[in-house]
Amino acid sequence: MVGIVPSSYYRVTSNGKKGNKPSKETFHNTEGFVSQDAVIASVKKILEHEFIDCGYRLMTSYLIRDGYRINHKKLYRIMKEAGLLKLDNRIDRSGSGRKFVKFRKVHTTRPLECLEMDIKMVWVPSVGKNAYLLSIIDVHTRRILKDYFSFNIKQNNVIVLLSELFEDYEYPGNVVVRSDNGSQFIAKRVREYLGLIGVKQEFTHIATPEENAHIEAYHGILKKEVFRRFDYQYFGEIERILNRYVKFYNNRRLHGLLGRITPMEKWNADKHLIIMKKLTA
Repeated sequence: MVGIVPSSYYRVTSNGKKGNKPSKETFHNTEGFVSQDAVIASVKKILEHEFIDCGYRLMTSYLIRDGYRINHKKLYRIMKEAGLLKLDNRIDRSGSGRKFVKFRKVHTTRPLECLEMDIKMVWVPSVGKNAYLLSIIDVHTRRILKDYFSFNIKQNNVIVLLSELFEDYEYPGNVVVRSDNGSQFIAKRVREYLGLIGVKQEFTHIATPEENAHIEAYHGILKKEVFRRFDYQYFGEIERILNRYVKFYNNRRLHGLLGRITPMEKWNADKHLIIMKKLTA
């Protein structure tokens, strides 16, 4: 009678939020329906891991792996009610003759097609100076293949690390190693070694870390999830933490761009492509 659309009002007030009340139980593949407290306990147990610190979306994937049937919206509500969205320990995620990269973005079809390497400085409080971490990542699987931690990294160390890597993985043809223009990487002996074993080498342009994005991202993750989180003092202490973290990163840390699987799961799913390439080379 007054021109109001019927869908904009209720004849009888609902005295609360619209829709059904949220379920207080969640199904688990082995436990059946469990209470919200059980879900919260599982979330806390996952967050107790020394390296895991994630939001509700990635936590949903961890819970599904543990047997829960739950979506991210429900988990967001549960974690918000339990005060788990803002934990105190949560991390804010925000030369001559050289061949430079042609394409800023790398597209790969198999493991060991493109590798990226870079060096990160790590402050060692006990001695008051930096140590250096050299890491090599497989772009296709995001697996950390090798790393080397020392107070000095020279061209000989790069050659030794690369030779150990290629001995371990029986690489196929058409491997590309990408790096920035650090003195250890542009050294003549390093380029001669890679040319001798048939591995191509390419360099990023000056001031373009996005051309080496995958290894830069990994070192950024290290800074947030390890170096800002742990109160360390000694070189050996940092070395042990890094060894544990690489195992965690490769085998347990879920990677969003891989479809919420680990680098090792991606490697194992696609490693047959390496054999095929080697047999048809």
